[in-house]
Parts: sequence; structure tokens; C-alpha cells
Amino acid sequence: MPIATLSLAASNPRLSLSQTLKPLTVLPKSLSSPLPSSPPPSPSPSPSPSPSSSSSSLSSSSSSDAASSSSSSSSSNSCLGSISLSRRKLLAAAGCGVLASMVAAASEAEATRIEYYATVGEPLCDMSFAKSGLGFCDIALGTGVQAPRGELINIHYTARFADGTVFDSSYKRGRPLTMRIGVGKVLRGLDQGILGGGGVPPMLVGGKRKLMIPPMLAYGPEPAGCFSGDCNIPSNATLLYDILFVGIYK
Repeated sequence: MPIATLSLAASNPRLSLSQTLKPLTVLPKSLSSPLPSSPPPSPSPSPSPSPSSSSSSLSSSSSSDAASSSSSSSSSNSCLGSISLSRRKLLAAAGCGVLASMVAAASEAEATRIEYYATVGEPLCDMSFAKSGLGFCDIALGTGVQAPRGELINIHYTARFADGTVFDSSYKRGRPLTMRIGVGKVLRGLDQGILGGGGVPPMLVGGKRKLMIPPMLAYGPEPAGCFSGDCNIPSNATLLYDILFVGIYK
């Protein structure tokens, strides 16, 4: 192989120096055997020797050359082995570094999520249920006005599944949601839970309320929040909302 030829030539500089006066075209043959006593017959045309044959002729020139080339090959293999080992160590270290950073990032994300839940989640309360199936309870009664039907209002909210998993929140976006109340633009459970009616008192500005919205007042039998075949909200899902009535939109 080309690497072996280069390694052997470099390990035996004496050979290349002693043969510098010989013609370049007979260098491979003169190195492989002593000069004949009589002129050799003219060789038949043959293709130029391959790198492997040149390497073989150099390695069989003398016992000292063989020993030298053997030690050179051993040292080359040792170096390559050391390089490979060092490279494997570096790759292993890099892999450990990436894994450590991933674990650290995951831990940080988990801590952020736990803090977020603890900050936004409202305390538990005993639910009352309207005839429609909507569950509601007030965490804090507001002191402002109630929402006019058909008007734009601002609310902060956290939306969860029945198992407590958060799937949407205005707090995460850092701004309240502006929506038009009482005209079918939002979930029926939100309309009734904020505007009131059917046994549910209206919310007042500044009030906090928990709502348990059954599937028939939410998205029903169809999944929702779908993108590329993946849906955030499964079919027939009961949804839990923590609502803060921020105010009337101006």
C-alpha cells in the first residue's frame, strides 16, 4: 500500500542515498538483487510495478532492512493505535459532554416546568355543577364589572387535561388573551363560565375561577389542536381552566 512504501523509504534513508548514481529506471530491480556478473538478457515489456510489489522488493533487500522496516511498521502501528485510542477517548469524552449537557438541559426544563405549575396553578376548591354539566368554583371574587355580552375582554388562563397536564397557557406567552365573549367565538364552557347563565354566576373583573368543562361544552368527539396528524387535545376530553378576568378590552 502507498502508506507502507512511504513509511519504509523514510525509515531507511541509506538505501535511497547509496543508489542515487544508478539510473532511475532500474532502481527497483537493483535494490531487490545484486548486480549480475554478466549482462542480463533484455527484459520483456511488462507493466510498471504496483505499489505493493515495490514495497515487497524494498522489504526483502537485507535482514537489517527487514528489521528496520519491521520496527518502523511496528512504531507506525503503535502510533496509529495510540492516535486511534486517543481519538476514541476524545470521542467518548465529547459524547459524555453532550450527554451531560442534555441531562442538564432536561433538568433545567423540568425545574422550569415545576416552577411554572406551582406559580400558575390555583388552589383546589369544591366544584359546583350547572345543569349543562359545567363545573365551577371561585378562588377569588372580583370587584369590578361583569363582562358585557359580545364585547372583547382580557383574561389570563391555564388549560389542563383532567390528569393535571398543562396544554395551553397565556402566562407562558406573557400576555393575556383577548377574546369576544358570548357570541360563540370560544368554547361554550368558557362563554358560560365567564359570562354566567344556567345557574352559573357571572365573573367580575379581578375574579379568579376554576372551570371543569365537559366534552360537550369543549371540543366534543373530535380531536383539536392538530398539526401534521398530531393533535394536542384528544377526542372527548374534559378540560380544566383557571381563569383570571383581567378586564374589558379598550
